[in-house]
Amino acid sequence: MTSDNSSSVFTEGPFGPPLIGALLRMPLEVVRHRMLERLHEHGFDDLEPAHLIVLQYPGPQGTKPSELAARLRISKQALNYQLGQLEQLGYLERRPDADDLRSKRIVLTERGEATVPVIRAAVAEIERDWAGVLGEDRFEQLREFLIELNIGIQ
Repeated sequence: MTSDNSSSVFTEGPFGPPLIGALLRMPLEVVRHRMLERLHEHGFDDLEPAHLIVLQYPGPQGTKPSELAARLRISKQALNYQLGQLEQLGYLERRPDADDLRSKRIVLTERGEATVPVIRAAVAEIERDWAGVLGEDRFEQLREFLIELNIGIQ
């Protein structure tokens, strides 16, 4: 079912209509843009798009860098680069692991923790927008389908 607002990008193109990956990626890009926009509005203007991968749900709090890299599906080197930047900007610290002194744990600083409500409010804003487009019931269905897919992936 298409609406009058549908764009030809969803029905035409050199490779045909977008597949599910693109249909999931496009809304995610909107969410990331809004999160970064709101973070900048609230004084976190030193954050860049690449930093959001570390701060994304469920967040890095208490994890080992190697665990976080595996969860995010990025190399340890790429993660350590982002962690170094975020540490230098004052959003997190890498502290010794009390259980394994050879390891470190990521801990959000007060500044890092202050990003969480801003990020959550930005996403809630998007959810309200999308519920307005789809209607409350259909948006709730979308949320339920995505939860089912995410449970099925784990």
